Amino acid sequence: MGCGSCGNNNGSHSAGCGNNGSCSTGSCNKLNVYNWLTDMVLPEDYQPFNIVEVRFKGSQKKFFKNVKNLDLYTGDKVIVDSDVGYDVGEVSLSGELVKLQLKKYGVDENNAEMRTIRSVANEFEIKKYQEFKDIEQKTLEQARTIALQLRLQMKISDIEFQGDGKRVTFYYTSEGRVDFRELIRRYAAEFKARIQMMQVSYREEASRLGGIGSCGRELCCSTWLTDYKVVSMSAPKVQNLSINMLKLSGQCGRLKCCLNYELELYSEKLKEFPSEKVKLKTESGLASLRKIDILKGTAWYCYENSFDWIPVDIDRVNEIIAQNNQGKTPPTLSDTAKGAEVAFKTLEYKDDLLGDTDLTRMDAKNKGNKDRGPQNRNSNHKKGNFKGGNNKNAPKNRADQPNAEGDKKPAQQPRNENRPKADGANRPKPNPNKKPNPNRPNKGNAPLPPKND
Repeated sequence: MGCGSCGNNNGSHSAGCGNNGSCSTGSCNKLNVYNWLTDMVLPEDYQPFNIVEVRFKGSQKKFFKNVKNLDLYTGDKVIVDSDVGYDVGEVSLSGELVKLQLKKYGVDENNAEMRTIRSVANEFEIKKYQEFKDIEQKTLEQARTIALQLRLQMKISDIEFQGDGKRVTFYYTSEGRVDFRELIRRYAAEFKARIQMMQVSYREEASRLGGIGSCGRELCCSTWLTDYKVVSMSAPKVQNLSINMLKLSGQCGRLKCCLNYELELYSEKLKEFPSEKVKLKTESGLASLRKIDILKGTAWYCYENSFDWIPVDIDRVNEIIAQNNQGKTPPTLSDTAKGAEVAFKTLEYKDDLLGDTDLTRMDAKNKGNKDRGPQNRNSNHKKGNFKGGNNKNAPKNRADQPNAEGDKKPAQQPRNENRPKADGANRPKPNPNKKPNPNRPNKGNAPLPPKND
């Protein structure tokens, strides 16, 4: 199977496809256009369309006139005119489909300012072009260092050398206006080329850099998306998505473009659901709308003074609203046995969920730990359950255990329950009538004995 954009079977065209013709990671899959007229047999007197679509680095595409009637195919490297010298590009589309592309981008085919194609690039020109491409990363690091030294509030995301190396284009993003006068002088002296600064949006920056989205596929802006529509915060709200900016934002830091893909469908389906202010009147009471599921066409209602949510089909909801407008009151929200069964299963599932998360399940464990308190430890101690295990020959008293010198340890004295505690609760009170001892040193604030004259 050949490449979708260059038509190669082995991935060895002049651009150097690095994916064996599969184009799975964007080697030659950058905004490709499939020419479905390639295999069609054209008449003998047919004159090919003289405008060709040429792609440059990133997602940049331009149209050039083939005034010399060169035999061009998708993937060929061509030399095109430029403001200063020439540039090297890759043919992305040729033939009758270019007319549709001109109409899509609003370009007039009779525009006098449209540049022309000089020739097909030879090996020397392609080699020179590749040498400039190899030093782009090093040049980008130097450019960022100079911008940091000047303390400019900007971010240089990418650069592009012209095919002959006479001009360097710097792509940057910035929140405000930046003074480039000193920066351009430094760049011109450092890189010895004509400097062009081009500000791009954050979405265009992500398009140029490329990457893998959260869906696991390549970014839409770097593969097929060309026009960037405004994505507002109302898009996730209409689709009942949780407002989590980490999940709703793309690599550009803005809301994902794919939020607009199904927005129209959700808006149409949302019109079928009633407003939150509309309450359903039944014999069981008034029911208020709590939640809707647009994909399943289900609305969840809850009776007053109740915490149970009952799923009701949207057709049944509209039927109850029509009956209420006619002055009729249905017995319940679900008039069929199936609906009652669904509501019963929902309530039963909630009961099971609450039973699994009951906090009293820990009481039995805590009670068991309390039972295994000091009494159990004393009983184990009496039985001889030491660290070494249940030894019947173990000594019953620590006094019977010999120390390192072979002597037996003195028996531990039992604790006296009448011993005064540390807090002084059982400490005896001092006698105020007791005379102090003159031979005893004074401690604290005890009164000194009177001196004898």
